[in-house]
Amino acid sequence: MNILFFLTPKSEVAYIYDDDTLRQALEKMEYHRYMAVPIIDHIDGTYIGTLTEGDLLWDLKERHDLNLREAEDIPILAVRRKRDNEPVAADADIEDLISKVMNQNFVPVIDDDDRFIGIITRKDVIQYLSRKCGMEEKLLYSGIL
Repeated sequence: MNILFFLTPKSEVAYIYDDDTLRQALEKMEYHRYMAVPIIDHIDGTYIGTLTEGDLLWDLKERHDLNLREAEDIPILAVRRKRDNEPVAADADIEDLISKVMNQNFVPVIDDDDRFIGIITRKDVIQYLSRKCGMEEKLLYSGIL
């Protein structure tokens, strides 16, 4: 199976650029209500890593008296990240995708030049697998989906 079946394209994904500020990242995550967003290179579009709410909270804790005005001067790459979501190549096999999606809420997808092209969410994979197992109706009925 082609994993691109699950792809949410870059044009529909909230992400931040490597030259964004801490304030821009905070505002984008708040607006979209996301707990994590991909970071991509502003020049060539390569995937750099993943910024999480936890990364932001630990960084803010260490900065003590930070206010939003000061956050405009802090580059997002100055924020230490605990762990980046591992990407998969667009031509990866389903087994590789599943091994990553089991440990990440989303899996960044990159092309042959390591450029970010979108994400695959854990929810989309689980919904597909549940349909394949004939469980979708049971899950919808129980209120899980």
